[in-house]
Parts: sequence; structure tokens; C-alpha cells
Amino acid sequence: MEVQDSILVVVDVQGKLATLVYEHERIVGNIERLVRIAEILKIPLLWTEQAPDKIGPTLDALSAILFPIVKPMAKRSFSCFAHPVFRGALTDSGRRQVILTGIETHVCVYQTARDLQRHGYEVYIAADAVSSRTEGNKDIAIARMRDEGIIITSTEMVVTEWLGGADHPQFKDVMANIKR
Repeated sequence: MEVQDSILVVVDVQGKLATLVYEHERIVGNIERLVRIAEILKIPLLWTEQAPDKIGPTLDALSAILFPIVKPMAKRSFSCFAHPVFRGALTDSGRRQVILTGIETHVCVYQTARDLQRHGYEVYIAADAVSSRTEGNKDIAIARMRDEGIIITSTEMVVTEWLGGADHPQFKDVMANIKR
């Protein structure tokens, strides 16, 4: 994973559903870490909301750090890639390594990962930054994605791959965000 090829995607961390997913506090914390670190490293972000008129907006804590960087894209398709605005923004970024975070793993995250991979993107799932209402659905989705050749990773693995080593100029700032 290379900084110059990466883009971080935050998928549908919204409303009451976001508080009902398995290990929601840990998941949201890891998404926040990845967003802050992506900003430090100048890695572009995409942010989606599934039917926000029905489900509600992104959690306040997360939208507070996302909104100054990027605006949310409202969608109704489960796959982010099926949404023309998302597809256009991704294409315009020129990035081919897509790191996915968000909810629900077995629905929107899975369908987005599948579609991205089918269209030639290198897809990474930060497994500790995605979730579903049940641990079982999350586990099944992670296993299926792995079986389909999607790369399963973790927040710290993503970050340390972006850094490449302790000599990176932003190493201290990045690691301070990991330890939050």
C-alpha cells in the first residue's frame, strides 16, 4: 500500500444503526484514527451516507472530523461504486488502492469491495474499522471477501504500510494518533 496510490473510504457510519453494530466504539475510534492519519499524510477521502433521510446523518464525532475535509455523498445503492458521484470522485482521484471502512460489513462494505475489485481496483478492508449488527454477519463478510481476493488488513497495518518506516517525516504525528 502506497500513500500516493491510496484513497480512504468511509461507508455509512450513520444514525442509530452506527451505535448498534458489533464493537461500535472500537470501530468508530479506528475510523477516526484512519481519517486523521489520512489527513496528515494528504491521502484523499470519500464519505458516503446510505439514505440519510431515512437512517440519519453520520455520527457527530466522525462527521466533525470528516466535514472540514470532504462532504458526504448521499446514496441509495448498497454499493458505493454503483453511485455515479462516488464513481466520478474515485476516478478523478486517480487512486487505485482503496481502503474501506464503515458499516455494515455484509451489505454496503461488501458490495462496494466486490464492485471495486471487479473494476480493477486493489481493495483493502480494515477489518477492525468495519462492522455489522452481528459479529456473525461481519465474520461471514470478511471471510467471503478474503475468499474473493480482497485484502483483509487492520488499522495499524494500513498506517504502518503508509509510513514505511520510522524515518517518515510525519511518523511522530501519525503514531500520536494511533495511541489515542
